[in-house]
Amino acid sequence: MVRRIVPWSPIAVKSQKKYEQVFDSDSNGATAPKPAANRQNFDEKQRNILRTATGLIARVGYEKASMRAVAQAAGVSLAGLYHYFDSKETMLFLIQFRTFTSLLGTLRENLHGVEQPEDQLRVLVKAHVSYFAAHMDALKVCSHELESLSGPSHEEIRRIRHDYYELTRSVIDRLIDSADNGATPDRYVATMSLFGMLNWLYRWYDPERDRSPSLVANQLASQFLHGMRGYAEGNGGTAGNGKKR
Repeated sequence: MVRRIVPWSPIAVKSQKKYEQVFDSDSNGATAPKPAANRQNFDEKQRNILRTATGLIARVGYEKASMRAVAQAAGVSLAGLYHYFDSKETMLFLIQFRTFTSLLGTLRENLHGVEQPEDQLRVLVKAHVSYFAAHMDALKVCSHELESLSGPSHEEIRRIRHDYYELTRSVIDRLIDSADNGATPDRYVATMSLFGMLNWLYRWYDPERDRSPSLVANQLASQFLHGMRGYAEGNGGTAGNGKKR
C-alpha cells in the first residue's frame, strides 16, 4: 500500500490557522465581516485577488509584482488590497500553500485503493498534469518562487513540498521493488527526473490549444515507465545506486 499522509498534519493545521488569521483581519487588525453573506463576498474577493496575483507573479516574477501592481491588475485600490492581504509575501505563501495542499490531497485521494505500482504511477502523473493544466500559473510560481519566501512561511511550504516528494517517492520505490530483475536505478534520480518532466509543463504545454491533459499524462507516464524498463534491460542486472535520499 502507498504510505498514507494524514490529511491535516500539524504543519498544515498551523498553516490553515495562519491562513484564517490573515483572512479574518486586515493589516490594521480590524475584524473582517462575519455575517455569512458578507463573509462569502469577502472570501470571493480574496480568491479573485489571489488568482490575479498568481497570474501577475507568473508573468513578471515575484520581485516585480509589487503590491501596487497587484492592486492595479485586480482593480482595487492599494488600501483596499491591504484590507485582504497584509503583505506580498502573505499572498505568495497562500498561493503555494493552497497549491501544494490541494495537489497532495487530490493525489492521496486518487491513489486510495490502487495497488499496482504501474497503475499508481499513472494515477500520480495524471493527477499532477490535470491539476496544473487547470492551474498553469500556479505551477510556474511554485516552481520558481519557493526561495522568495522567508522564515516560518518558507519552512512550512518546504515541508509540505517534502510530503508531496515523499508520497511520489513511495510510488517510485514500489515501482522499482516490483521489477524483479536485479537492476536498481538510483531512486532519488528517478524521482527527481519525474518531477523535472512534470514541472516543466508550463514551458511548452497550453491545455487550451494543445492536446488534452489525459493524452499528455498517458504519454508522459508511458515514457517514464518505458525508461525505467529500459534501464533494467540496459544494465543487465547490474545494481545501481538505490540508497535512500
